[in-house]
Amino acid sequence: MAAEFKTYFRSEIGLIEIVSDDEAIKALYFIDDEAQIKPINQSNKPNILNECLTQLQDYFEGRRTEFSLKLDPDGTSFQKAVWQQLLNIPYGQTASYLDIARMVGNTKAVRAIGAANGQNRISIIIPCHRVIGSNGKLTGYGGGLWRKAWLLQHEGLLNTQLALFDPK
Repeated sequence: MAAEFKTYFRSEIGLIEIVSDDEAIKALYFIDDEAQIKPINQSNKPNILNECLTQLQDYFEGRRTEFSLKLDPDGTSFQKAVWQQLLNIPYGQTASYLDIARMVGNTKAVRAIGAANGQNRISIIIPCHRVIGSNGKLTGYGGGLWRKAWLLQHEGLLNTQLALFDPK
């Protein structure tokens, strides 16, 4: 098993823990209870973590609309296929679970798409916050719906005027 490294990024929506190996981002989590954080050795942090910190800073400051980082989340082949499709949803647009099901070629898999979306371990970078209900409503988000709403508003979307991505 490869060594894992972590660092933290303080954002407008809370503290974010970033986990990587030597070459790729493995996870990005929201930390709600900072008392649970243990001190980490920052001296041997791999370049991928530094690049991730820079790109997140740029995103939150409105200077970045897409990320260019090597990603390697743990998941099933189906989950990885779903997450790959999430990367195709442009900044400032949304897609429904049905849209994602169409993108993976199985319109009957809407519930499985929702489950895979919920298991995304690299929030923000793999933009699961851009997936909404077919009726245009905000639906579940592991970091909390308030964070999802904040991220969508940050990308120029209002809850009442969501720009839907056409995957066709």
